[in-house]
Amino acid sequence: MVNKQTKLLPSALPPSETELAEWQSLSREEQIARYREVLEHPDSLRISDATMSDILAKARQRAAGRRE
Repeated sequence: MVNKQTKLLPSALPPSETELAEWQSLSREEQIARYREVLEHPDSLRISDATMSDILAKARQRAAGRRE
């Protein structure tokens, strides 16, 4: 994947204070690009066969349900 020393990626583990500060300093577009990079990596395909479109549709469905 990507060298963590040069490029912070999203993780399921709680971030350190340094990692959190670095993540928050990124633009929204860069955060989204890094999420996409992780989700589109071949290793991610072993966990789920959901596509980015599937994930987005499910997220929109959940968000719509919360607004009701």
